[in-house]
Amino acid sequence: MNRAELVAFLRAQKWAVEASVAGDGAPQAAVIGVAVSDELELVFDTQVTSRKAKNLRANPRIALVIGWDEGQTVQYEGVVDEPQGEELVAMRRLYFERFPDGVDRAGPDIVYFRARPRWIRFSDFRGEEPVVIEFPVGWSLNR
Repeated sequence: MNRAELVAFLRAQKWAVEASVAGDGAPQAAVIGVAVSDELELVFDTQVTSRKAKNLRANPRIALVIGWDEGQTVQYEGVVDEPQGEELVAMRRLYFERFPDGVDRAGPDIVYFRARPRWIRFSDFRGEEPVVIEFPVGWSLNR
């Protein structure tokens, strides 16, 4: 699988299960809508008061599972930030292309996070033998 194929697969998925860790160490998960950049960054919005916003501000590490229909999935681990300025404008544009209704939700009570990958595993269980491709830290998608 090359970079273009991975980006295309991720863009074909609308939803992800996001996992973060609360301050007391408890795991928390939620289904979120994600948009995908050419650099494999994932962009999502949430309410400023949400558990995930609080968790990710305290501990920016994130794990997501994307795509579970049709026997194909991506496990994605990374680090989030909150883009500002021109980066925020670009991330919101990407997000609104995917979720036009996000424009109606946008306001001071909504925050946008960008996840950058540190590790990705693609799995395809449709054939006789599973296909599992792992992209560890420092991997190159241009192969």
